[in-house]
Amino acid sequence: MNETWGFIDTGYNSAPINMALDEALLNWHSAGKIPPTLRFYGWTKPSLSVGHFQNAERAVDFANVQKHGCEFVRRLTGGSAVLHDDELTYSIVVSEKKDYIPTSIQAAYYELSKGILEGYKQLGIEADYATPERKKERTDVCFEKPAFYEMVVDGKKISGNAQTRKQGVLLQHGSIPMSMNKEMLFDLFKFPTEEIRRRKRDAFSQKAITINEITSKKHTYDDLKKAFQRGFQTELNMNFTPLALTDSQWDEVHELATTKYAEEEWNLHHQRSV
Repeated sequence: MNETWGFIDTGYNSAPINMALDEALLNWHSAGKIPPTLRFYGWTKPSLSVGHFQNAERAVDFANVQKHGCEFVRRLTGGSAVLHDDELTYSIVVSEKKDYIPTSIQAAYYELSKGILEGYKQLGIEADYATPERKKERTDVCFEKPAFYEMVVDGKKISGNAQTRKQGVLLQHGSIPMSMNKEMLFDLFKFPTEEIRRRKRDAFSQKAITINEITSKKHTYDDLKKAFQRGFQTELNMNFTPLALTDSQWDEVHELATTKYAEEEWNLHHQRSV
C-alpha cells in the first residue's frame, strides 16, 4: 500500500481504557484528526472481552471472573469471548475508502492479516490462514475455533481477530497470545456440568496453541512488538510515524472508559438494545 500510518504503543491499561482507546482512534480517524493507525497494547489484569452481540449473562460465569481477579468488558467488535492475558494486542483504524480495503469483511481480514502472518514468520513460526468448514458447532470461547483468515499452525488457532465498520472507518483488533492459562479460561464460562467443562478444557489443546508452546521459548511483549511491527511494515509496505496523544485526547479516552466501558449498561445489557 506504500502509505505512512500512525503507530502508537500504549502499553498496559485497564480493559475499559483499552476498549475506549480503540473507539476513540476510530472517531478521531473518521474526523480526520489522525492518520490510519496501528496500535499495540497490553492489559494490566487478565481481562475477558465479549463480542458486541454476545449474550454475556448466558455465557459468562461472573463469580469466577471475580474469583480470578479478571476485568470484564464488551467490545465494539463482534465475535466470541477472548481472555486477554499474556499477549500482544493490536488494533487498526483505516478509512473504508482506501482502495486497498475490500468491501467484504473476510477479504479485508485477509489483506490486513498479511501483516500478522509475516509477524509470526519474524518469530520463526510458519502460520497459515484458516478456511474453516461452514458447519462448525457454535462456541462462546473465541480460541475454540478459527474464523476465516485467522491464523493457524498445524490446524490449531494462534490468534483471534474481530472487526467493525462505523463512520466510514474499519476497526480491526486482535489478540496474539504468548501463553494461555487454560484453567482460568474455562473457569470463566458457564457449562451444563463440571464434566463438560473438563472435557472442553482437555480438548482445547488440540484446537489452540500459543507462541511460547510452538517455539519452546518464553517471549516478551517487546519481542512481539518488534516482530509484528516489522511484519506490517514489510508485508503491507507501511511506513510508520509515531503517534502521541495529547492530554485532551487522553481525557476523552478516560471519559469514554468511565461513561461506557466501565458501565454495566454497556457491558451486560447492551445486546438487549441492539
